[in-house]
Order: sequence, then C-alpha cells, then structure tokens
Amino acid sequence: MKIQLKLMRTTVIVIAILANCSCNDDFLEQLPETEIGAEKFFNTEEDLSIYINGLYNFPGIEMYSADEGTDNMATTGNREIKTIMTTDANSYTINSGWDWSALRDINFFLEHAENAEVTDEIRNHYVGVARFFRAQFYMEKVKRYSNVPWYDTVLGTSDDELLFKPSDPREFVIEKVMEDYRFAFDHVMADVATGAVSKWVVGTYFGRNALYEGTFRKYHSELGLEGTANTFLELAVEISQKVINDGGFSIYNTGNPTADYHTLFESQDLSGNPEVILTNIFEQDVKNASDSQYMFGSYEGGPARDLLTAYLMVDGSYFSERPNTDTMTFVEEFVDRDPRLSQTYAYPGWQLEYTSTYSPGNADYVQELKKNFTGYHQIKGFANSASYDVRANIDIPVLRYAEVLLTNAEAKAELGTLSQADLDATVNVLRDRVGMPHLTMAATMDTYLAQKYPQVSNPVLLEIRRERRVELALEGRRLDDLNRWAAGKVMEEEPVGMYFPSLGRFDLTGDGVEDIVLLGGAESVPDPKELNSLGIPLVYYVTGQIGSISADVYLSNGTNGHIIATPERGTFQEPKHYYRPIPASEITLNPSLEQVFGWD
Repeated sequence: MKIQLKLMRTTVIVIAILANCSCNDDFLEQLPETEIGAEKFFNTEEDLSIYINGLYNFPGIEMYSADEGTDNMATTGNREIKTIMTTDANSYTINSGWDWSALRDINFFLEHAENAEVTDEIRNHYVGVARFFRAQFYMEKVKRYSNVPWYDTVLGTSDDELLFKPSDPREFVIEKVMEDYRFAFDHVMADVATGAVSKWVVGTYFGRNALYEGTFRKYHSELGLEGTANTFLELAVEISQKVINDGGFSIYNTGNPTADYHTLFESQDLSGNPEVILTNIFEQDVKNASDSQYMFGSYEGGPARDLLTAYLMVDGSYFSERPNTDTMTFVEEFVDRDPRLSQTYAYPGWQLEYTSTYSPGNADYVQELKKNFTGYHQIKGFANSASYDVRANIDIPVLRYAEVLLTNAEAKAELGTLSQADLDATVNVLRDRVGMPHLTMAATMDTYLAQKYPQVSNPVLLEIRRERRVELALEGRRLDDLNRWAAGKVMEEEPVGMYFPSLGRFDLTGDGVEDIVLLGGAESVPDPKELNSLGIPLVYYVTGQIGSISADVYLSNGTNGHIIATPERGTFQEPKHYYRPIPASEITLNPSLEQVFGWD
C-alpha cells in the first residue's frame, strides 16, 4: 500500500502562519491567539517534519512535457525558450523566476530548528533537508541569472542594506550551494519513508548539479571560469560514486527488453522499484495523478524527428549512417532500432486504450496527423488505460538510478579518466536492460553527433551524451543539458515530423494495409470514404504549404516531405540566451542589481 500521502494536509497552513509571524515589525509582535507562534511550534520532531513537508515541490506529470521547445519536442505552446528565440525578448517580457518566498520559508525553518527538543542526529537530518532545499532553490536561480544575492537569514522590512544589496558573484553563490549540499549529504538519513528526501535523493541532485556547474564552466568561456571546471567534475564523480557504491540501487531489469524501460513510467506503485530514488506518489481520492490525455489530444507538444534520429540501430550502429534515412517513412524508421524508441514513441501497430481525445474514436489506433504537430506521439508518461482508477494511481519516477550512472560516466569522460570498466558499470548496464550492444572505448565518431556538438572531439563522450538523451528522453532534462554544453544553437533547427514521399495512400500501422490518404490542396475528401482491405474507412488529410488555411497537415514541399510542426524557431543568441533577465520591476526596486550578458 502506498504511504506518506497525508504529509501535507496541514503543513501548508502551518507554514503560512509561521512565516507570517517571522516579520520583526513591532505591530506584528502581538499575535492573535488562534495563530501559532514560532516559539510554540518548533519543539518536537513532528513539528520539524510537518514544516519540512511543506517545502516539498517535486515534479509531477508536467515532467514529461518539459522538453517542449528543445530539439526533443516541438510545441505550439507558450514556452519561455521559444518566446526568447522568436521575439524581441527583454526584462519586461521575460519577467518570471524572481520569487524568493520559498527561500524565506527555508531560512525561517533554519533559524528556529535549533529550538526543538530532539537529538542532534534528528535535528541535523531536518536541517540537512532544509539546506538541501536551499541548495535546490539557489541552483535554479544561478541557472537563470548566474549572479544573484545570497541570503541565509530571514529578512525583515527594515533590513535595507540586505534588501537592496547587489547580486553576489556566481562563484560565491555556488560555493554556498555546494556547502549546503555537502551538509545535507552528510546528515540527511538514508532510511526514510517512500517519497521523502533521503541521503540518496540529496546525492543524486548534488551529483547532477556538480556536473552541471563543471560542464557549464568548461564550455562557457564568457564566465572566465574554465580553470575551475574540474573541481566540480571531480565532485560529481565523488558523489555519484558514493551513491553507486553505498545506495543499494540497481537498474530495473526483469529480462524483458521490450517492456522493462517503459514500465518505469506507467507503474501504479514505484515504492519497491530498485531503480527509483525518489517517487512522487499518487493515489486515487487522496492525491490523484494528473490526467495525461493531453499527450494524445494534440494539445501543444509532439516529439521531434531529431530525437528519433538519435536512437541507435539494434546492432549498435548509427541510424544516421543508414542510407536514405532522411526519406524513411514512419514504418521504416522504427525497424531494428534501440527498444527504448518504441517505449518512448507510439510505434507502428501500437494500441491506444485511453481514447478520450483521439478524434477518430475507438477504432484501432492509426497515427493521427494535425497541422502544427509532428505526427509522432509520445507514450512515455502517458497513462494508456481506459480505467480512471488506474490513471489516478500512476506514480512519477522523479529520480532514477539511471541518471546517477550517466552522471558518473559523463563526469569521468570530461575529466579524461574514463575506462572500459567505468563504461561497463554505467552506460552498459543501461544498454543491458534493453539488449543493446555495449559501448566501448574504441567507439568511432558519428557525424550526426559531431555536427550537433562541434566543441567535442571525443567520440566516447559523444556517445555518453547520446545515451543520456535517449535514456532520459522527455523527462525534462534536455534544456539544462543543452545549456550546460553551450549547445543552444541546435534549437534553431526547425523540428520536423514524419516523412511522406508523395501524395497517396500509406500504411502507418506496419501491417501492410493502407490506413491514410494524403490529398493535394485541390482535392476533396470522398463521401463515402473508401475502405481499405480490412474494411476500415481510410483517414483522409489535405496537405499544403506552411500556413495554408485549407490544409490538415503541412509538408515541407507542399505535396511531399517532412511534416512541419513549428515553422520558425528563431535565433539563439550566444551567450545571452543561456541566461534570463532580472525582471525590470525588480531593477526599479533595487537599482544595485545588474543584468548580465546583454539583457536589458
């Protein structure tokens, strides 16, 4: 049975009351009798636990759409990176992210946790969790703004010097972030309830962000910090290795290479899964999982062909080196591929069970085409069940051991210390799950990856980047990866979808029977529609150039070519677009703050 689902029933109310009590104005010192003062609350372990639970904010189903706007996914939605690249963005139009309320809640806890009558071990555990959340808070701020003001105390309205201070340098803030992670890793308990922050949760984020900072400094010359990059890469190796050696995790592998990977993203109970380090738990009528129907309602996003191109052939060879890959049809491009492709994308012959937003209805699923979408649909994270009881109970694997292995391998490759034994203990464990050939130190250069990442000449490092992209596809890690690798330019390429060589009839299910018909702009859909050899009505689409009002689907050449999803991706300005502007309203309030790298 799932546990830890009543953690936050009263927590948010308690935090709101306590945080409001932390202001040091005289007229607020007389508290209403119905409110809880800090001096009356932070007394027991239960008090500490209740408050800490209110700081939890781990991703849910939105994780599976967070790659929208990158080279992994096209989107019709309003995504920040899309707005930045396609408009004259500035500090007036990009004005989110500068919120400090969560930090106030964290620092408020840290100022009062010492009052609890608990053992040092218990106190340090909860202090460690709070410092972990502070490290998380500031890491996200550094990713956006690079330089930000560091605060480790609760500010009052009279703290003018602190309230109006300039930003602290990135180096200083990151030093403090790593101190918080280190304290948390040393003091947060390993054995905690499912869904709670453990030592290993801390370690996974600690390693992730040490790798982020190390690679960011290595590839971003505008910072002038290249000489310090290895310090963080070595830290990423150290922490990830401790999780590997002592965490007791393993890759979920029952010996079924065509299903084990996908099982992680459709499970109703991940509490016993050996790979899952942190689970966001859902249970019907207690904490219902969000409905995933938008993935098949053509709501905003769709996987891009560029991500599909990254998957290897089943024999380990490069898809990009196959003849005529750019003109392969939907059915052809799924043949003999890494099994993770068909556990991430809806493949030819896949069956749809949850049909509420599938416009053709409850018939056997045929890939649905719509303009402004790629034609590809994702099944990773999609709860494909007609039963609400099932869908409401799907857990989210927020952190997987797979990421720890990839962190370890990439950091060692960047440092130049990677060995075949390291590959066998990391990347190749992931490949074993899906029955893929091992990566070796003798890997050759894939021209597809070499063009994507021209700063890298090591083919093994490129293959680790491929493995990371494939293994963590559509889990929300892609934008951070492109940013830290200084690879933002790849997002300028317009995302495309399926390829059609001409107008006419096509099989999309892989059974050799035609399912759809593409018509030219001057043609009309017949009434009644023709039936295929199975007696099923054909689905008709009118094609056209981008922007054609009458078209159901856009093809790059009008009557043939790739489906065009987003016709204009804009320009990625380096280094400016690796950062975000401080909102103009905040600069007005505090003129000591300064924009970085060309933002105004």
